[in-house]
This record gives sequence, C-alpha cells and structure tokens, in this order.
Amino acid sequence: MDTLRVLVVDDELGMRHSIRRALRNFTVHFPEIDGETQFAVSEADSGERALELLGNETFDLMLLDHKMGGMTGLDVLEAVRPQEHDMLIIMITAFATIETAVRATKTGAYDFIAKPFTPDELKVTVEKAAAHLLTQRQAKRLAEEKRRIRFDFIRVLGHELKAPLAAIEDYLRLLCDRVAGDQVEAYDHMIERALIRAGGMRKLIVDLLDLTRIESGQKRREITQVDAEEAAQAALDGVRAAAQERGISLDLQTAGTCTLRGDRGEIEIVLNNLVSNAVKYNRDDGQVGVELHGDDTWLKISVRDTGIGMTAEEAGKLFNDFVRIKNDKTRDIEGSGLGLSIVRKIAQLYQGKAVAESEPGAGSCFTVTLNRHVEAEDTVDAADAAADVATHV
Repeated sequence: MDTLRVLVVDDELGMRHSIRRALRNFTVHFPEIDGETQFAVSEADSGERALELLGNETFDLMLLDHKMGGMTGLDVLEAVRPQEHDMLIIMITAFATIETAVRATKTGAYDFIAKPFTPDELKVTVEKAAAHLLTQRQAKRLAEEKRRIRFDFIRVLGHELKAPLAAIEDYLRLLCDRVAGDQVEAYDHMIERALIRAGGMRKLIVDLLDLTRIESGQKRREITQVDAEEAAQAALDGVRAAAQERGISLDLQTAGTCTLRGDRGEIEIVLNNLVSNAVKYNRDDGQVGVELHGDDTWLKISVRDTGIGMTAEEAGKLFNDFVRIKNDKTRDIEGSGLGLSIVRKIAQLYQGKAVAESEPGAGSCFTVTLNRHVEAEDTVDAADAAADVATHV
C-alpha cells in the first residue's frame, strides 16, 4: 500500500486536528493504477513554518489555508512553486472570490475547498487530488520507460547493423585494392561473404517490419481456414537443401485436426522461424522433427532438434527482442534476434503461448499453442501483447 504525505497548513489548531482525524484511517483504492493509498498527515501552524518543512521534507499534497497571520496562502503558493515539488496544493478558504481563485490557479493551486466543510467533503477533494497526482506520476513513469525502451531498441539495432555493414565495407575495400590480383574468380569468396552479410541485414529489416506491424496493430490480417500441415510441409521444403548439405533429416508427424482459423502468413512465419532455427542450430547428421497435434480447441506445434541446446537461463530469455545465444558454437550463425520474439507475439494473437525446452548438447524443443477458432475481432490486442514482451511465457 502506498502512502501519500499530506501537509496541512492552517493557523487554527482545531482545523488542523480535524483534518488529521478525517484522514487518519482513510484509504482509497484506485482501479486505474491498481493501487491502494493511505495518507500520513503533518501540520504547520503558519506559512513560514510550512516553507521551513518544505525545505527539509517532501510532501505529496498540501492543504493550504488562505487567510493566516503573517504569510497568506497565496504568498506560500507563490514561494513554493508546486511544479518543482511534484506536489498538488488544495486551497482552504472561507473567502473564495473569483480574483483569489484565478490568482491561485495561475500560481499552481490544483483545487479549492471552502470552510466550513464536512469530513466527507474533505475526503472527496483529497481523493480526487490523489488520483490526479498518482495518475500523473504513473504517466511520467510510463513515458520514461518508453524513452528507455526506444533508446535501448535503437542502440541494439545500431549494434546489429554495425557489424555486417563493417564487414561489407571491408570486402569492398579489398575488391577496390585488388588484393587478390586481377582474376575475377579470386574474389568470389569475398563477394559471397558480403552477400551473406547483406542478406542478414535484409532479414533483420523484414523481421523489424513484421514486428512493428504486429505491435502497432496495423498488420492487415486475412483470417481464413489454414491447413497447418500444408504450411509445415512448405516450411520443411524451404530448408531441405540446407539440411541435406549437412545430413540433417526432416520429419513431419500429425495427429488430430491440423486446421485452424487464422492468417496464413502468420502461421507460415511461426513455422518458418522454428524450422529454420532447428536446422541452423543443429549438428551435422542430426534430426529435425515437426509435430502437429490438434484437438477441439488448440493446435500444438512442436519442433524438435538434436542441436547444440542451451541452458534453462538462456531459454528463458530467448523470446525477447534481439536475443541470440552467443557462444563458441553459435558465433558464426547469422540471425536477427527477432524471429522468436515475433513467434511469441503471434502466439499471443491466438490466445496461445510459445515455450522452449532445452538442454546443452542434447537439443531443443520449441512448442507453440494456438487457438483453432480465434477470429480477428477475438484476438488479443496487439498493444497488450507488446507490453508483455519482457515476460517469458
């Protein structure tokens, strides 16, 4: 439970004690920010004392009497500058004139309460101010978090593009300097490596476009009856040549109903990512097994490999943006670090999830569950899915 500190500034002892009693056990629940708040009251018997306290302590709300001996409430208000203190001020006055209200509002007062007032009237006013204050603070935190995420995203993206661009530049310089002589074929290896690097950047850009379309909700979805078995077979055909070069066998097993209502492109993205990863991170002469199992509600897609595997800690991070497992065995394997993040977000669109089970040296199994009957209007909101990026399902 959060506690907001309230400073009551009034030269009437009875008024200060009445406010303290009214707020002593007052607790408010704010569903908008999913929080409960109570209030701790401090007192000041003059404007001068209030400024002294504000110089040494931090308060969230101030209930400030207008007419006091010495400094008036408006004098205090002008001296405090509420915006600099991240504090809301409620003026207490029995002499509420339009001129006073305008001046107080321009100086930074949030609200007014006129004497005499009941405990319930006080609580309503304080609750409104507390809700406004907490909502503002939450919005500020979210804005700061958004800026941090955007900065981290740009920083990581720049890092991911920097290495392949540097490699391509190096190969082009070698070509310009004719370091291998004048025979064109002598440069085939350099050209091939540059093209591989360029292909990696192209894959990163495509994945980024897919990611932003899904997260923004702007991806146009064409919901039809999709044959997942057919899509899985197409994904396996797409990696067959690369698998054969390394002696990796491919197998597809199905059980139950393997069709679902969905966007064909999304199902292809899921299968292509899982299957291509299973080949890329496999060992030579290994196996890749794709299993589809459908029941009345769910379609489960499992892709197993006999590859290098990973630790439980590594698997727990795998579905986050730009995450790639980097070690001696994976250093030369190209990837954008976005494929599995996209898979997870697509699974959420189908009210499902994506999980990974793995053991170092013993291979991995990636499983995606999808609701077979989700229509476009029933899917999880893309913004909600994006907000859950950092959590591993």
